[in-house]
Amino acid sequence: MGGRKPLPTQVKQIKGTLQPCRTNYHEPIPEGLLVEPPDYMPEGAKAAWRYALECAPPTLIRKLDMSVLEIWACAADIYRQAQTGIGKTGLLVKAPHSGVPMQSPYLAIANKQAQIMTKAAIEMGFTPASRSRISIPNERPGEELDLWEDIVG
Repeated sequence: MGGRKPLPTQVKQIKGTLQPCRTNYHEPIPEGLLVEPPDYMPEGAKAAWRYALECAPPTLIRKLDMSVLEIWACAADIYRQAQTGIGKTGLLVKAPHSGVPMQSPYLAIANKQAQIMTKAAIEMGFTPASRSRISIPNERPGEELDLWEDIVG
């Protein structure tokens, strides 16, 4: 489907653009936090996973987001490996049979993984532009979120 991606209901409510006729009253609210990466992931991807969870706001990534985070972490690992390969071979290598300079195969791998990482990062709110569209509620124990606080206070 074309057009802009819809904003979450909470974001519309905070921005003041929520319209009852366009509200999904059955919008799912995911439960559970992610902690450890799956055992089957390579060590480099596990390190990227842990880095993402360490740097992301505490309530941003939920169990439901596991597959997107997994894609991002694995792409980050492959990207780093490709960058290491580029560091060893340079941007150009000699073609095997003719000896003519050609683009390093690592460059294509790095570019593809960068695209995958960017798409997943946008979905999870990891980029500066996507973070500006996210609002994390105040989750201090005993305090409720006051939507009027910034307006009236």
